[in-house]
Amino acid sequence: MSINQRTSEAPPTAPSPLRTAWLVLVVVVLADVMDLIDSSVANLAGPAIRADLGAGQAAVQWVLSAYTAAFALGLVTSGRLGDLLGRRRLFLLGMTGFTLASLACGLAPDAVFLIVARTLQGLFGSVMIPQGLALVKVVFPPKHLRRALAPVGPLMGLTMVGGPILAGWLLHLNLFGGQWRPIFLINVPFGVAALLLGHRVLPHHGGEDRTARLDLTGVGLLTAASALLIVPLIQGRDLGWPVWTYVMLAGSVVLLALFVVSQRRSDHPVITPSLFRKRGFVAGLAVVAGFYASLSAFVLVVNLLLQQGLGWTPLRTGLTLIPWALGTAVAVLLAGAVLAEKLGRASLRLGLSIAVVGLLALWWSVAHRGADLTVWTLAPALLVTGFGSGLVFVPLVDFIIGDATPEEVGTGAGLLNAVQQFAGAIGVAALGTVFFARVGSGSVSSYLAAAELVFGIAAALNVVTLLLVGLLPRHAQRAHG
Repeated sequence: MSINQRTSEAPPTAPSPLRTAWLVLVVVVLADVMDLIDSSVANLAGPAIRADLGAGQAAVQWVLSAYTAAFALGLVTSGRLGDLLGRRRLFLLGMTGFTLASLACGLAPDAVFLIVARTLQGLFGSVMIPQGLALVKVVFPPKHLRRALAPVGPLMGLTMVGGPILAGWLLHLNLFGGQWRPIFLINVPFGVAALLLGHRVLPHHGGEDRTARLDLTGVGLLTAASALLIVPLIQGRDLGWPVWTYVMLAGSVVLLALFVVSQRRSDHPVITPSLFRKRGFVAGLAVVAGFYASLSAFVLVVNLLLQQGLGWTPLRTGLTLIPWALGTAVAVLLAGAVLAEKLGRASLRLGLSIAVVGLLALWWSVAHRGADLTVWTLAPALLVTGFGSGLVFVPLVDFIIGDATPEEVGTGAGLLNAVQQFAGAIGVAALGTVFFARVGSGSVSSYLAAAELVFGIAAALNVVTLLLVGLLPRHAQRAHG
């Protein structure tokens, strides 16, 4: 019997008992934490990896970038594969592969082995993540769904903050003399726990589209377009933007246009067309792009300023980000409990406005304190910036995924994560280039001046994103009314 025949005979999907549904959410949250933290922890460990493995700068860059590239390439296609092969099956496959790849990273004998393992981590992560959000949407009754979705958006931001903090602590502790290796090995016990619990509680029928087929032409065009975009964005800044990077970027635009044409003619498009008829989804992705481009560049520049410019240790840098994490966590709880539902898109405006104030306060602190910056002088601005960002995460997911049907949510979740990854890569590439161009000689004063410039640009980008919020409906829609 074929997979499609078995799926067509599957009973209709019904919400699970609440206790089981919350356990499903625990499994999905564990997956999100593992996956999203791994996209940021290696940045702080780069110098330690280079020293331990004797790798060159280019090899270390690919250790840091292989994960992001592989993850971004597989996201949207994996959402559609969930309809074909079953979301439970792909989630467990992705979690198994991700856990084993994490173990391989922690045991890597050389840089080439580590790059391959990081690539596999990203690919298995891209298989796992879109299925998780779709499974959560299936198991919760509609009236409880918003409470279940609330942690998803915050995790995207909190882990961007928590990853460097965790990496700083692990590098400082040097557990078992492993130097950088524990930042990958820590995934293994969590992955095993998620697998054991997932086998017990994940539903066998995850709202798959029983009529789905895989459009190989569309998959090929989308994957090639994504590769031509992500590779130069990752490598261009470090290589000085050679001609081939611009050729690849232009080729990406051409292939993306061909992909759009092919989808209009396809009977089984890779991206569910009905998603683009939802105003909240389309406008929400535009807001995600602006917000994450600013956020990713901000995280990069804070780390570069404190570690390379001021010579702070990874631990001290991680501790400095705690006020940002605290502000984000408090705002996330406030938005999830009250503001997102009551204020709708106004909560996004409030959050982005506060984030702009925080970035300008950070600009002022750097401009006036200079090399005398301390953890305490940075704390107020970072706290305000984090609080503003935290108010954004929850309503963004509400607008983008809140009214997606079970058939749409897998593709929608994949596209949401893909836009986040690409926007982050674009923000890092563009503002990273601005930062290093301003650094010039590499003196402390040049680092400070470069950081001031980027913080100002990030604030301006958030203002533009604030204008895009007006394209959203006043309140996020809800599936099933």
